[in-house]
Amino acid sequence: MLMAHPAVLQKLVEQYETLHLLRAGEGSAEVRRRMDDIAYTLCVSTGTRDVDSALVAARHRLPGARVEDDSALTM
Repeated sequence: MLMAHPAVLQKLVEQYETLHLLRAGEGSAEVRRRMDDIAYTLCVSTGTRDVDSALVAARHRLPGARVEDDSALTM
């Protein structure tokens, strides 16, 4: 499986978290579509099937991530 570069993953995670914090899922169709696109790209980039798993997998590939670091599991 091809793996996305950590810089790409970091940007995707940041974009998804920003939209999530702004409650983009409750926004316009265009904003919801963007959030869905980012979630899909995260899933494809990490080889996962849901956005929560994709976020955990992406965070574990980011620089400074530690295997025992459970901060990625809190949301």
